[in-house]
Amino acid sequence: MVFAAPGEALARAERVLRSDPSPLDASVAHQVIGIWQRDFGDLAVALDHLRRARDFAARADSAEREADVLATLGVALVHAGRTRQGLDALDRGVARGNGHTRARVLYRRAFAGWVLGRHKEALEDLRRAIPVLRQADDVIWTARALSVRATVHLAMGAVERADADFTAAELLWETTGQEHDKAVAVENRGLAAYRSGDIPAALRLLAEAKERYDELGTPSFMLYIARCDVLMAAGLAPEALAEADAAIATLDRIGGQSTRKAELLLTAARSALSTGDAQTAIARAAVAVRLFSGQRRTWWETHARLVLIEARVAGGAASGRLVQDAAAVADELAAFGAPAAPEASLLAGRIALALGWTADAERHLAVAARSRHGGPPLARMTGWAAQALRARAAGSRRGVLEACRRGLDVLDDHRMTLGASELRARATAQGAELAALAQQASLAHGGPRRLLEWSERWRATVLSAPPTRPPADPVLLSSLTAFREIAARAADARRLGRPVPALEREQRRLEREIRSRTHHTSGDAPGEGDRFDPARLLDRLGDARLVELAVLDGRVHILLCGQGRVRRFEGGLLAEAVNEAEHVQAGLRRLAHPGAEGRLPVVEAAGRRLEELLLGGAAAHLGSGPVVIVPPGVLHRVTWALLPSLRERVLSVSPSAGSWLRARETEPPPGGRHVLVRGPELATGGAEVPEVAGHYATATVLEHDEAQVPRVLRELDGAALAHIAAHGSFRADSPLFSSLHMADGPLIVHDFERLDRSPYRIILSSCDTARLASVGADELLGLVTALLPLGTAGVVASSAPVNDAAVVPLMLALHKGLGAGLSLAEALRDARAALPGDAVHQATGWAFAAFGAA
Repeated sequence: MVFAAPGEALARAERVLRSDPSPLDASVAHQVIGIWQRDFGDLAVALDHLRRARDFAARADSAEREADVLATLGVALVHAGRTRQGLDALDRGVARGNGHTRARVLYRRAFAGWVLGRHKEALEDLRRAIPVLRQADDVIWTARALSVRATVHLAMGAVERADADFTAAELLWETTGQEHDKAVAVENRGLAAYRSGDIPAALRLLAEAKERYDELGTPSFMLYIARCDVLMAAGLAPEALAEADAAIATLDRIGGQSTRKAELLLTAARSALSTGDAQTAIARAAVAVRLFSGQRRTWWETHARLVLIEARVAGGAASGRLVQDAAAVADELAAFGAPAAPEASLLAGRIALALGWTADAERHLAVAARSRHGGPPLARMTGWAAQALRARAAGSRRGVLEACRRGLDVLDDHRMTLGASELRARATAQGAELAALAQQASLAHGGPRRLLEWSERWRATVLSAPPTRPPADPVLLSSLTAFREIAARAADARRLGRPVPALEREQRRLEREIRSRTHHTSGDAPGEGDRFDPARLLDRLGDARLVELAVLDGRVHILLCGQGRVRRFEGGLLAEAVNEAEHVQAGLRRLAHPGAEGRLPVVEAAGRRLEELLLGGAAAHLGSGPVVIVPPGVLHRVTWALLPSLRERVLSVSPSAGSWLRARETEPPPGGRHVLVRGPELATGGAEVPEVAGHYATATVLEHDEAQVPRVLRELDGAALAHIAAHGSFRADSPLFSSLHMADGPLIVHDFERLDRSPYRIILSSCDTARLASVGADELLGLVTALLPLGTAGVVASSAPVNDAAVVPLMLALHKGLGAGLSLAEALRDARAALPGDAVHQATGWAFAAFGAA
């Protein structure tokens, strides 16, 4: 019963011990309590009960009972890090048991072999045990043995064999009442989905497994480890690190398994390394290495040593000793048949290259490159990265570009299996090295057009296709409604000065649930998609100029596209440009309030410095037509209209040249519906909305109680033009929860992603609605980027705080231009020119930008 109804089994075992039982019954009861404490509680308490169970079995003079208890005790000792004692107990159990009992003991010894990383020994024990268990028609233990065999296969990279065993085990579990084991089966399917590259399915199955464990009240630390691995593969390393550290704290609090603590420390080290925190990774990995060594778990210790070396290299270390250590780890992993072996060879090759040891580098990289032709996506990308580094060391530009292209193709296919835009964006970080290698090769030998192609190859790729629309998930819809209600109640409480910690906790819980549900959405089938074509771009530009900024080795390179050619100019240091952009943001924040006119010259001077850094010599070659700026993600907060050579121009901004092309070629929807929305508690009361409504023969105006999220979304779907006057909130910690405040609570990015088609043009007239978070390789998440793949061809929004009163004349002038047939960028240029010349109005005009091409 201990895995069918754990709580009930524990209670009944305790009742047996209170009833003056026979030695045989006492042995069983102590063993049950020991198993419960071993897997769900305090390991020290577990060992005490299991030793008593062993002693009572000896007093009962039952060899079979003693063999069974020795097997359970052996596994507990292994989990406690007492490997020699644990294996000795298991060996004695095999010797004492016969037939069916011996097969069960062999299964437990195989389980211990998997924990210790002794995979060949585990498979041999299972080879002997499974036929006997099947012959005895022992469904439960056969299913357990198949599950462990599948897990061993996974550790050795044999995903298809693992999947077959997991499937066979699950069919057996369905015929039993073993609820905990059924949860383990779901968890195992999630692990298999992860290893085969299906991240959404893995997240979905692991979430289901957690629900099952929660119902039983049985924590599973293996589930935490699996979830962390999947979160890292999805680009959510900070979440993985937080989850691993929380699980370690829980394990320490209950006195749980030492083996699981070591595995969680290794997981935390890998997560920290993925976040760029080398020192935390070093600290966690070093402790994991010591624990694994003490537990005699060589397979695990070798994996921990790999992460420790990676962390030291990330921290700036490079030496011949590290090359030797990485090479030794690669050899050991290869001997184990571990899928991580190519990663270690790539690491050895990288360090050798940094030291100038070309012969050693070639040897190690050649080994790593073998993985490019098979295995899961990230393993193939490791192989292509190694191949690219080999080609660069050999001076083959063509070889570098081919390897980078093939590796990024693998990443593209992997990304398209992800339905959620957040996961697609974050997954691109895994291709950053390949993209950088290709850009460097293009800069050195390929010319500006080739550099443009590679700059586009990995820029804003999440915008190349809309996120998969979430299914009509009633749980997700219910969570969104509850989130909106809680957020509105919290906002009301803050205004009244009431405490809100309970509401904030519930809001965070709902945010986690919404993110989790959206992450479960699978993407479309892999495909070539819409590849960027420089010739098509140059043809569509006409008399316009497109300026794409590429960053290589910390310096900005300006690619000026127009008049049928691409020219390159050199800009300044990226760090200096980011610093100036922040100064401008601070100045605009001050200028949003009257009385700060003295800051205007300072802001204008910063604009001149930004032009030197970001446009360089290209500023003199912009022509007289419209200009499109394509900045990298880290420069998304630059106030482009402030730059002297751009102030009087028709100016628009786009996350990529490809997304500008798609916006340019997007057709407006039939019908020409106009929707105007006025949110609550605006300083001006959304004063522009009634006047703007007068510019159009027919317009739907939503205000007061009509401006609630469900009604607003219905009206926005497929509209030709939407104007939303509502407070905006940007969430840097979770950009897809950035919101516009409606009468019933926040309208968030996740809501927009449920539209069949977002408005063709949309104007967001409040502060900070154009703020974005830079994630992944060069991706941006926020309100604007959520709209562009969903059918919106143009957005006007603000990237800085603005003066609400000064916004009103700007918006009225903007709509006047639109009514005359101008584009958003043209109308915004004219609207700026029509504003009064004081500092507040000038700053307000600069803060707004036109995105896209409508």
